[in-house]
Amino acid sequence: MSTDRTITLTYFARFAAVVTIVATLLFGSEAKAEVPAREWMTPKIEAPRVSYHSFESRAAGTRVSYHLYTPAGYSVDGQRRYPVVYWLHGSGGGLRGIRPLARLVDDAIEAGRVPPFLLVFVNGLRLGMYVDWKDGSAPLETIITRDLVQHIDANYRTITTREGRLLDGFSMGGYGAARLGFKFPELFGSVSIVGAGPLQDTLTQAPRASGKTAADVMREVYGSDPAHFVAVSPRQLAKQNAARLKEWSRVRIVIGDRDNTFSNNRDFHEYLVGLGIPHDWIVVEGVGHDPMAILQALGERHWAFYREAFDPMFSGGTRDSAR
Repeated sequence: MSTDRTITLTYFARFAAVVTIVATLLFGSEAKAEVPAREWMTPKIEAPRVSYHSFESRAAGTRVSYHLYTPAGYSVDGQRRYPVVYWLHGSGGGLRGIRPLARLVDDAIEAGRVPPFLLVFVNGLRLGMYVDWKDGSAPLETIITRDLVQHIDANYRTITTREGRLLDGFSMGGYGAARLGFKFPELFGSVSIVGAGPLQDTLTQAPRASGKTAADVMREVYGSDPAHFVAVSPRQLAKQNAARLKEWSRVRIVIGDRDNTFSNNRDFHEYLVGLGIPHDWIVVEGVGHDPMAILQALGERHWAFYREAFDPMFSGGTRDSAR
């Protein structure tokens, strides 16, 4: 190899390393691609009380993976049934967040700050957007709301009513929680929308860690159709189901005051106010677009939302309820 070529390759290697570091600083730990865009089976993550599974999805036409946290008592009391939290990760893939979030949940349950529950880490792909893609190639919405929910209820001791299911998600996952929670209030009784995006009427900026432009996302997910983007948006779904959401659903919006999506989240909060949909609006001071930072800063306010969702079921005798 020539000296010039060696120098050139070294230069580009260093340049790539700098780009990676800058991307991490700008977009957080999920900036690096963890999985290809359509990898339905992610790598396995090892963490205490977290197991790795897959299920046969009719919508995907293949097996789809997920991780599952189970509390310590799950293996002790074989009769008790548990509520389920479906965690929807942000863009770029959610594998790095599994360990710290499972630890946060486990600590809270062990300390008695929240009733025990199962936590499903959903495989939302790197940029799945938790919507059925317009070209049909990635039907994330159907995979989750039909195939995954049925699989979880059939294979674990869950509370199989809407009151026993809570959707929570950050960034792209917050968008997904709003979408699925507002479209399917008969499935999910509580909806937590954290640092969510995109919540605006038009997609002018792609999710932070996606590595994509807004035009890329519009083309791949929404078929370059702005009307379709609006039709499947949380705003439109909230409008369509406002009456049921007012009566049935427990909703919160959480955003850090240093998050660059703050204004879009505030506008969405005001939009829900205009529709008369009750919800908690929580602004966390001094926090940017960082899932663990915002959950830790919430402290008891985070678990209070979960307690409000789950405590009535335990006091109401759902322990031995039938499927």
